Amino acid sequence: MSEGSRLPGDVEPDVCAAFRDALDRVGSKWGMAIIAAASSGPIRFAELHRTIPGISRRMLTLTLRTLERDGLLVRTVYPTVPPQVEYTATSVARELFTSTRALSEWAENNHEKITASRAAYDRNAGTRR
Repeated sequence: MSEGSRLPGDVEPDVCAAFRDALDRVGSKWGMAIIAAASSGPIRFAELHRTIPGISRRMLTLTLRTLERDGLLVRTVYPTVPPQVEYTATSVARELFTSTRALSEWAENNHEKITASRAAYDRNAGTRR
């Protein structure tokens, strides 16, 4: 650890920034759902909209643009009338999706413990004041 820091010495500010960027994608409300849907192959906008309950067309459009900008999706437009658009997860997105599965399993395996801990904490919150 560097003097005055509680972070391990091998944690660089640039690494922290990259990790925060990745967490922004993982933690976004819709990003991982879109990546999951597009990870098994090309998917059209309408199918994505049907597949992801609760997402508005506008939010789907905005999130798709963000994921495309980040290099996590490839957008392919076919010259038809009306234009047909497909989205495909890139290898980087598929790697991210695979990595988040471990976190998802951890969350599922520990959800009850965390919920119980919160309830116990909340019950005892009055004694801490």
